[in-house]
Amino acid sequence: MPVDYIPRTRDLYSDFTPYRWVVNETAPFTPLKTPIAECRVAMISSGGLMYRDQPRFHREDSSYRRIPKNARRDELNVWHFGYPTHDAEQDPNCVFPLERLRELESAGVIGELTDPVFSFMGGIYSTRKVRDELAPQIVDELKRAHADAFFLVPA
Repeated sequence: MPVDYIPRTRDLYSDFTPYRWVVNETAPFTPLKTPIAECRVAMISSGGLMYRDQPRFHREDSSYRRIPKNARRDELNVWHFGYPTHDAEQDPNCVFPLERLRELESAGVIGELTDPVFSFMGGIYSTRKVRDELAPQIVDELKRAHADAFFLVPA
């Protein structure tokens, strides 16, 4: 079921100043220098997935979860306030396509999927928190993983 994000966000924050959507006109396009079949690819999802007994996300939560790339479907949980999670609970691949990326890795379409992969609960907190808190932490994780590219999966 599609989620109409702008009205949903207006409803969630109706007691606050109207949300100003971010427009980034300065981010440069950077083409890959290595064929994707030779790249280490990281996956980052805003779907609010957690592994086994990791703590649930909470409102205004700008943390993320590290999830082993070999995690099984029955070891994943979904906790997100910003969208109906029923479909993701039935098949996490709709917001966290870990099984599909492992298939791409096995088929040689991507060079290697990094371990771990990452999940956060996007869409319900401020752009400032994403820019100042979440993004720098994820960038550090990607550097440590020696990722050549990342696949960002919005929920």
